[in-house]
Amino acid sequence: MKILAINSSHRGDKGYTRFLIDKLFKGASASGADCEVVTLADLKINRCLSCGTCNTKDHWRKCVYDGKDDVRSVFDKMAEADIIVFATPVYIFNMTGLLKTFLDRMYVTGDAFALKLTKSGLLFHDIPDWGSKPFVALICCDNVEKETPKNVISWFRTWSKFNDAPMVGLLVRNAGRFSGQGKDPEAAKRAPKLGEVYQAFETAGHELAVSGRIRKSTQKKASQNIVPVPPLFHILKHLRPVKRKMVEKARQMSSYKEGDV
Repeated sequence: MKILAINSSHRGDKGYTRFLIDKLFKGASASGADCEVVTLADLKINRCLSCGTCNTKDHWRKCVYDGKDDVRSVFDKMAEADIIVFATPVYIFNMTGLLKTFLDRMYVTGDAFALKLTKSGLLFHDIPDWGSKPFVALICCDNVEKETPKNVISWFRTWSKFNDAPMVGLLVRNAGRFSGQGKDPEAAKRAPKLGEVYQAFETAGHELAVSGRIRKSTQKKASQNIVPVPPLFHILKHLRPVKRKMVEKARQMSSYKEGDV
């Protein structure tokens, strides 16, 4: 089993995204999986020009940037992997521009004029085989609002439908700053469930290596809210006075200020 994680954080290997990938891969590696991380921030990735050269006879499926940047080498790694982990923090309510710019370059890999019908009944065009590989969406953010990662989650579900790619895991880790981004030793005192969350990430890696997918119960534990709230909070949280109190409390309790995702 070979698992490839694509780390799309602009902070590269210094961010919380990489920390979470490492937790996932700790469990996967211990269960025999061959794990590799590609850090997009360390690579040269030019934006797609939408020039159409790759769909012409003389340059069929050849990008004008082939040999001039690192995109093709990452595509090759994706082709070799059994499972792909798309890991991204939420930037302005979506995946990072780094990941989107990289995925835009997929245009070169298929025939834009060869229509097909997907298993889910959608019209789409030709794509490479690795576009249909099982994948995990690993999403992290600082905010605790469920609305924050919705666009990213929706995007990956759409990817799954159009590419006939099974989404074998969805891990959404909020409250990144509150958790100390994996760098604050006092975080466990503020959030007692944090240890359970990180153990769930390791369990998720084990399950990927052994069965090729993450159990729903494990996804739920890994994605649970770690911010301690009163019993009635879920009912009252939409009231502005309650939210103001929440903001004040968060400022008092959060000692990690960098927002290192």
